[in-house]
Amino acid sequence: MTAVRTTTVATALTAAACAAVLATAIPSAAINSYNATPAPERTEVGALVATWDNDGDPSTPDRVDWVCSGTMIDADTFLTAAHCTTDWPENVKFYVSLDQDVQAGLDKAAAQHPGDPSAVARAVAVGGTAHSHPAYPGPATDTHDISVVQVPASAMKARWSFTPAALPAAGALSALGPQGLNDTSFVVAGYGTQEARRGPGGHTHPGGGVRLKAPVTFNALNDAWIRLSMTAPQGNGGACYGDSGGPNFATLNGKRTLVATTITGDTPCYATNVVYRLDTPGARSFLAPFTQLP
Repeated sequence: MTAVRTTTVATALTAAACAAVLATAIPSAAINSYNATPAPERTEVGALVATWDNDGDPSTPDRVDWVCSGTMIDADTFLTAAHCTTDWPENVKFYVSLDQDVQAGLDKAAAQHPGDPSAVARAVAVGGTAHSHPAYPGPATDTHDISVVQVPASAMKARWSFTPAALPAAGALSALGPQGLNDTSFVVAGYGTQEARRGPGGHTHPGGGVRLKAPVTFNALNDAWIRLSMTAPQGNGGACYGDSGGPNFATLNGKRTLVATTITGDTPCYATNVVYRLDTPGARSFLAPFTQLP
């Protein structure tokens, strides 16, 4: 069984289920707890924040939270997953935050702006417009699970300093082949929760809302996907709920390159991160109208 890496802790696999996310403040941690470290230097990596209706009155939003991860790929384009930006209530609005600790920012803003989700979102993030792949959800071989959020470049520059992530050349992962990929260094980053913990009532996934990174290693390559091992004995960390849409970097020709985005994996977040390749014709065709490709 696999699970989409949104903050919908092991529930439905659509963004609509994000109404169940993080109703109260949670500890400041993210990615798997093993072999993970804070990533303040990855300033291009951000959190997708949403406001939406949850009380049947669509005239005003009454919920706000961070729901996924993502990456700035140019001055005004935030790359994430389509399952993070589809199947929401009609009045959903998306925002992008590049804060290192977005959960702390949301908690502080909620205390300053009680009952005003829009003000809370604006306090920590910049509003934007989502564009999901029109063919999402596609077949399992290629679900087209890719999306961008267009944000005002001037507003982003006014709040954060970042260098957009470099995208891969066409077919870059295929050109390396299995041996080359085995020898490649990979790092996953995001704001997600930790691996499953046993407790009263069953498994929980603590943490989330803070940008962390962890090493992962190559497992398998498919036409649209790359599978990355995140088992602790190999020295790996890995992704979990809330890391959907977040970056998986590889060092290609000595350069850190955003080669894939986190989509799914095993339910308890112990073994495998299944990520959507960005070097394929389908991904590149979707991205071409929004950003310059190598």
